[in-house]
This record gives sequence, C-alpha cells and structure tokens, in this order.
Amino acid sequence: MSTVKKKRLGDLLIESSVISEEQLQQALREQSKTKQKLGDLLITSGYITEQQLFEVLEVQLGIPHVSLFKYQIDPSITQIIPESLARRYQAIPLHKEGGKLLVAMADPLDYFAIEELRMSTGFRIEPAISSKDELQRAIARHYGLQDSMSQILGELPSTDEIRETEITDEDSPVVRLVNQMIQQAVQLQVSDIHVDPGETNVAIRYRLDGVLRTERTIPKQMQGFITARLKIMAKLNIAERRLPQDGRLKMQVDYKTVDIRVSSLPTIHGEKIVLRILDLSVGVKAIDQLGFSRANYDIFKEIIGVPYGIILITGPTGSGKTTTLYSALQHLNKEDTNIVTIEDPVEYQLEGINQVHVNPQIGLTFAAGLRSILRQDPNIIMVGEIRDTETAEIAIRASLTGHLVLSTLHTNDAASSITRLRDMGIASYLIASSLVGVVAQRLVRRICPNCKAAYTPSEQETIFLSNHGIKADKLYKGSGCGDCNQTGYRGRVAIHEVLAVNDTIRQQISQDTSVHDLRMAAEKHGLIQLMHDSLDKAAQGITSLQEVLRETVFH
Repeated sequence: MSTVKKKRLGDLLIESSVISEEQLQQALREQSKTKQKLGDLLITSGYITEQQLFEVLEVQLGIPHVSLFKYQIDPSITQIIPESLARRYQAIPLHKEGGKLLVAMADPLDYFAIEELRMSTGFRIEPAISSKDELQRAIARHYGLQDSMSQILGELPSTDEIRETEITDEDSPVVRLVNQMIQQAVQLQVSDIHVDPGETNVAIRYRLDGVLRTERTIPKQMQGFITARLKIMAKLNIAERRLPQDGRLKMQVDYKTVDIRVSSLPTIHGEKIVLRILDLSVGVKAIDQLGFSRANYDIFKEIIGVPYGIILITGPTGSGKTTTLYSALQHLNKEDTNIVTIEDPVEYQLEGINQVHVNPQIGLTFAAGLRSILRQDPNIIMVGEIRDTETAEIAIRASLTGHLVLSTLHTNDAASSITRLRDMGIASYLIASSLVGVVAQRLVRRICPNCKAAYTPSEQETIFLSNHGIKADKLYKGSGCGDCNQTGYRGRVAIHEVLAVNDTIRQQISQDTSVHDLRMAAEKHGLIQLMHDSLDKAAQGITSLQEVLRETVFH
C-alpha cells in the first residue's frame, strides 16, 4: 500500500456498522464546538473504542496497527523526521525501504500531515496506526535526550571544572538535557525521577504507578553537570556535596505548571538526586473521586462533617494521604468557615484557605505554627503531619477546644494510629476524647483497560477469597500492551480502611486495649479492613489479586 485512499473516518465507521448516522452527526456537532479530532471525540464520548478504530482502518483501508512497545526503532531512523514534526503530528518513523518510509501515526487519515512529512523527508509515506499513549512514550524516548547527550559529550571540557554558563545558559546542552529529562517524565505521568550515581555510570530511573524502572544510563562524566544544574534550579548550595539538601522548583511543561521537590543525598559514588513531580494542573479531587467504596464513603462523609475533634489519615509515604486531606478540605471549604493549614510543603494552593509553609530554619515548626494558628480564630486546622509529641499534644488539645483538626500519621492501619499516639506520650483518655475517625489507605495499580481480561480463579485463589468472605466466579488481569508498557497496569486507585470512633471504641481506647482487640471491636461496628476493600476491588476488576497481595501482604 503506497498511498491511503482518501476516505472520511465517519463514513468508514458507518459502513462498518460501528456507529450510527445519528451518533456521527452528534459527534460532528460537538466537534464544531471543541475542534477536537473526530476519532478522539468518538473515543472520549464512548461511541467507539480505540481497538475498534484500529480494526476499521486495518480492514477497510489496509492501514496496519503497530504496537510500538514491541517495535525496535533504529535511532538513525528517527532522525529522518524532525522532532518538531514528530511532536506536532504525533508521528514516528519505523522503517525505510527504498523510497518508502513506514510512519506510525495517531491519525493516519490526516492527509495534510502525510503530505508535510513527505515534503520534509523526501520519502513516500506509508502510514501505520498506533495508540496516542504509545506514540507519546515513543517520541519522548527516542527524541530529545539523544541530541543533547551527543552534543554535551562532544562539548564537555577535559577537566572536571564546571563553568557557570554550562549550567545556567538556557541554550547549553546540559540545561536542555535536564529540561528534556523532566519534560519526558511529565509526559509519561511519572511521580519521581531518580538520578542514581554508580561506579562507572549514572542511571536515570522513573517511578511510574509506584514502580521504579531504569529509563536510560548516561556516562559517569555527565554526573557533575546534571547534579549542578538540578541544584541550581532548586536553589541548593552546589558547593556543598557532603550534606543532604532539599529544595523545590516550578516549571512550565506543555503549558502545564509542575511543582518539583528536589532532594540530594551524598553516596559513595556522588550525590543521588530525587525529583518528586506534582502536576498542579490536575487539581484537587472531589471526595467521591477518591475511590471509596459506598460504605467507606458514607462513613468518611460522616466523620468529616463533625464540628470538632481530630481526624487522622494514615499510610506509608506515597499512599495518597495528602490527596485525601486536600479533598476533605475542599469539601469543607465554605464561606462561613475559617480554614488554616500548616504544611511541609504546601502542595496545592486552595482558594479561600489560609496555607502556611513550615520553615524550621527560622523556628516556624509544625508546633510553633500550630500555636500561632490557634490565635487566628480557626474553625478547621490542617496539620500536614504529626511528627513529634509536641505537635501531637497541641493538635489534640486544639481538637478538644472546639476545632476540627485534620492530620496525617505514618502507620500501617487505622487501629495502629491509636498506639502511635500513645507511643508519643499522649494519654489514652485524651485520645479517646478527641479522636473522631481514622482513614488508613494504600495505592494499588489499576488493571490497564486496553488489555484487561477475565479468567477463572484457581482453587487456591478461590479458597483465599472465601476465607475473606468474598465469592468471585472470575477475576481480572492485564495481559500487557503498548499502552501500559507490557505491565498490565495503568494508573492507580486507593484502597481504604475507615474507622469511625463511637462510644464502644472510645471505651476501648481509654482502657489501653491492644491493637488487635481495637481492630476486633471496630470490625463489629462496620470497619472494612484494607485487605477486604482491596479484594472487593479485585473482584470488581479494578485491580488484580496479585497487586492486592503485593500491597497488603502485612495483613
């Protein structure tokens, strides 16, 4: 197939009985307002799936569907199409033969794009179709970093001395390399970038959906330049290499503002840098979008609706505690309510809420800030984290004097948070009087919707589920596809354990009851354990049983 027969997508889909004439007209009316591509609009409207679109183009026009994840792309081939055109048209060259160039495209019916690619390359373009997500990943991986890397290697001085212009000039190869590294991570929706120094090279690793993977390895001689550039961006001391440092920066990436926390740690092979990426354009979720089961949602709404007391969100680092806190604050944010927060750092800026950033260097600790907040006539106080006894005592006493206090703790489950407060030296009667509720949570990976498939549980899996009171005739897992990097997972969802403190639980807390007995009492009054909530989500096909066991094995 040398050229694509010029046919409109809508006509092709109607001929294939995938959509009706009425649906097409509705989509075209919507398209006139949004200016979105018809294929994208039909997919987002739920009229067709991406797979149906691929099948129609393959059967009707002979346009092949290519899985880019499995495709080995020769770096020399990518140089045929300039990066600007690749990004503009979501297209990447795959193979050349004589005067023909096979190009994977998000829209192989974009004849204007095909013509421009033909004029730019001098090749006759043979389009193939690939998913948008796969194309974005492939373009991010194959373009950008390579040009800067080859240039930087050619321009590096023979000494280890770093000139200021090399790490401050926006046109320098080092600066462009670091910017592209961050841009690629944002496009892939990565949560953390690790710059890991080794003995002979430096690994750039990305954490995606909670799992770390090596994106690329770079020469050891580039380590000092990259580290210095990142420290300059985060306003850290580039001369200090023996002590850990923390900073932050904001960047515009693809018209979105991203907030990045930067942490440096001296290791035997040099400074390791970790960047935590927060996409500020995502915004704060409503509480009904947090993944609560119906039962847990009702309990959570009830406990955040009380006028005073303390509510704790618990879980390990990176379990979504801050997201839940912000959603609760957004829900409680009313004109007649004075909400003040003290955080380290302030992650999202919320309209109508007074947010304070701790600064221990000048004495503004959580405890000092909390004391000052109490003189500001607050109704609701949010403390980013209870880290020490002093902060815990002030927070508890504030909740007993007519304030609603929300905060986080690092514990494994809801009942353990009570023990943690006791360990901090808080008297049991104070905990019993002040505590309204505890939410324990984790994040588990969602099964990729594109390669999700049902299967019959094994005998062992059936026994395991029935031991937890769940009956499931089928379970689900992802077989792996280009959209999910062959992992079978895409995105994450929270699992919860919501403990509402009633009179029975208060009595147990006052009597210094053990964690086990507290948990037993809570279950009698409706507590759904983390394991049970996650198994429910596995039975519904939201996550897999393997993922549940990976995250909740301590139970």
